[in-house]
Amino acid sequence: MVVIDSIKTGIVIDHITAGLGMKILEYLDIDTTKDTVALIMHAVSSKYGRKDVVKIENVSDIDLAALGIIDPKVTVNYIEDHIIREKVNITVPERVVNIIKCNNPRCVTSVEQGAPQIFHLIDRENREYRCEYCDEIISMKGGYSNEIIHKQWFDR
Repeated sequence: MVVIDSIKTGIVIDHITAGLGMKILEYLDIDTTKDTVALIMHAVSSKYGRKDVVKIENVSDIDLAALGIIDPKVTVNYIEDHIIREKVNITVPERVVNIIKCNNPRCVTSVEQGAPQIFHLIDRENREYRCEYCDEIISMKGGYSNEIIHKQWFDR
């Protein structure tokens, strides 16, 4: 049995669909040379069968909308002094900015560098979003083949 110590201050992202923990960690762009990170993959879960869990020490500012797109059933626990101070159940966001990349080569976001990628939810169950500019529809459910934009790609 593997034992992972508790963290004093930071976040725990729990109930991640088994196999998506690495994708979430990639998107968050956590510097693993500075921050202590534990990625637990395919842990036994009484609720889901299997799940991933990510623990990140000394980090509390993360993009909850992106988590809702990648895996809307995750729970984020904010830890202070080894105690859960706040628990946030993630949902599918209604509007996202600079998280999904439009696939339409004629979209203004493909031509105009720096144009924000803005999408609006049109189907919650299938996590389908429509581009604000060109009406391209992108589904974020299933194979996760659509590109999630990394934060460092934009000067915010």
